[in-house]
Amino acid sequence: MQLMLRRVDVSDYDTIRAINENAVPDVSSITIGELRDLAQQCCDFSIAIADGQIAGFMMALTPGQPYQSPNYRWFSERYPNFVYVDRIAIPPEFKGRGIGRALYANIERVARNVAAPVVTCEVNLIPANPDSLAFHKRMGFIEVGQQDTEGGKKRVSLLVKTLS
Repeated sequence: MQLMLRRVDVSDYDTIRAINENAVPDVSSITIGELRDLAQQCCDFSIAIADGQIAGFMMALTPGQPYQSPNYRWFSERYPNFVYVDRIAIPPEFKGRGIGRALYANIERVARNVAAPVVTCEVNLIPANPDSLAFHKRMGFIEVGQQDTEGGKKRVSLLVKTLS
C-alpha cells in the first residue's frame, strides 16, 4: 500500500464528511458548514491517501480558537500550549494499515513546529471505543481526566501525549 499525507482541499470535504458520518458515534457528527468553519480554525487538517482513495483524516487545533467543543475548552483551561486532535477517522477497510500512526506522526511534527509540548485528544468511554483507547495507549497517550458531555449521553477520557 502506498500511503501519502497531504493538506485537505475544499474538494475533499464531501468525502471527509462521509467518512466522519460513518464513524459516528466514535466522532461527533458534523455538517458541511461546521466542517468548513472548523477547517478555518485548524492548525492542521490532513488526509491520508492510500490506494488512490482518501483513507482517513485528522483535524487539529492550537489554543486560542473560538471553537466551542467542551473537550477543546477543557484542555484550553488547563494547558497554555498544546495541539488538540479534534477528530481522526479512518474507514473500516483502511484500519490496521498504519494510517492512524502516520496521521499522529504528522501531528507530532506540527506540534513540534509550533513549540507545543503536548498533543491532546479525547476518546469515548460512553459509548465505549475500546479500539481507540488501546491505540492511543500504544501511541503513548495517558489519561489526565474524564468528563461527561451531551448532557451525560457521552463520557470521554481526556488524553495527553508529552513530546520529548
